[in-house]
Amino acid sequence: MVGEWYHAGFHVTTAIVGPTILTLPYAFRGLGWALGLFTLTVMGVVTFYSYYLMSLVLEHCEKAGRRHIRFRELASDVLGAGWIYYFVIFIQTAINTGISIGSILLAGECLQIMYWSIFPDGPLHLWEFIAMVTVVMMVLSQLPSFHSLRHVNLASLLLSLAYTFVMVVACLHAGISKNAPSRDYSLQSSKFSVVMSAFTSISIIAAIFGNGIVPEIQATLAPPVTGKMFKGLMMCYAVIFVTFYSAAISGYYVFGNKASSNILTDLMPDEGPALAPTWLLGLGVVFILLQLFAIGLV
Repeated sequence: MVGEWYHAGFHVTTAIVGPTILTLPYAFRGLGWALGLFTLTVMGVVTFYSYYLMSLVLEHCEKAGRRHIRFRELASDVLGAGWIYYFVIFIQTAINTGISIGSILLAGECLQIMYWSIFPDGPLHLWEFIAMVTVVMMVLSQLPSFHSLRHVNLASLLLSLAYTFVMVVACLHAGISKNAPSRDYSLQSSKFSVVMSAFTSISIIAAIFGNGIVPEIQATLAPPVTGKMFKGLMMCYAVIFVTFYSAAISGYYVFGNKASSNILTDLMPDEGPALAPTWLLGLGVVFILLQLFAIGLV
């Protein structure tokens, strides 16, 4: 344990803030302005408080002589030994495996986008880019400890701010261009569709705030750990405030109820010209690609 509070902030930010923020305009599409902003704020407050309570429980257990460095150990201590230990292992492994696979696939797609923009008729296929990303991830995963990722995760934090800035600028450019889409913020006509879309949007926002490795992150802190995780969470949620709100508001403002599940798809439609400079969108894709390596490692 040699980490400081800001190292924990880097780790938590990388575990939460990722390219999934590009889906936030789509989440607002199913909720509208008022309910979208309300849900995003409530989810932020609830998850921050939950992670803070978890850090306090970890501190309490450590002071009592029961230091936990894994989520399953904490769950076993709080909820009782036995089947709950393996139940938590199953859930945590499933979540982390899904995130790892998703990061590799998305990074492969980013490489493919960059490749096709340079070589439109190139011979390489998506599976080859996925294989390249997998090899890089295998090499980077040889770093000896979670704490050794602190510099990587600092870069990840900066990259999340960078591609959010790129996306906001691209959306604002699209909003004032001659090809700007018409703005319509109305919800769907039928009540059933409105309810189902609202539940979908709420689940998207809730999932974006998810983080299943708080105990593993807190275990990297140098003693005494009192108050350090709170500072790390404050750093993380400051980044969340900047990135989540700016991405959601700018994307939904420009595309309204036409926003897709990935705002880059709206900015680079299959038909017609791109709604923002190609070099700007390419820069955003590069930033996303680089951050995906950090997310996969964490």
